Amino acid sequence: MSLEKAKEYLKKYDLEKNIKEFNTSSATVEEAAKALNCAEKEIAKTLSFLVNAEPILIVVAGDKKIDNQKYKAEFNTKAKMIPFNEVEEYTGHKPGGVCPFGVKENIKVYLDISLKRFDIIYPACGSSNSAVKLTIAELEKASNYEKWVDVCKDI
Repeated sequence: MSLEKAKEYLKKYDLEKNIKEFNTSSATVEEAAKALNCAEKEIAKTLSFLVNAEPILIVVAGDKKIDNQKYKAEFNTKAKMIPFNEVEEYTGHKPGGVCPFGVKENIKVYLDISLKRFDIIYPACGSSNSAVKLTIAELEKASNYEKWVDVCKDI
């Protein structure tokens, strides 16, 4: 169901043709990179957090993780990920398929600068066995992002 929501959403931007579905899991960065035959750093993982009890999504490069000090400086609060069993309730997508496409209304999306070094990136597309091939400009347009942030460090 979540994949269908993401597909419908991406049709508005004429990007549904870029969606890839796999016979294997792409739920983790490692699995997605294998399924797509690309580097792990090219996977755009979407992380879900609560800021003042409101969900936000941050899309980051696959070789990065959240830097707590940078996160706190940006959002004025400690990084608190949405609990695994509540991710779908908050975002509309299950863990492993969370993406900024077809999410519940009023969820703010942020893009981390770690993505800017790539021409092409691969976010999930609503399920644990899908991805969508996008340029950074396409990601900006389709994600309706709030702004670029710098909240990551190397893994």
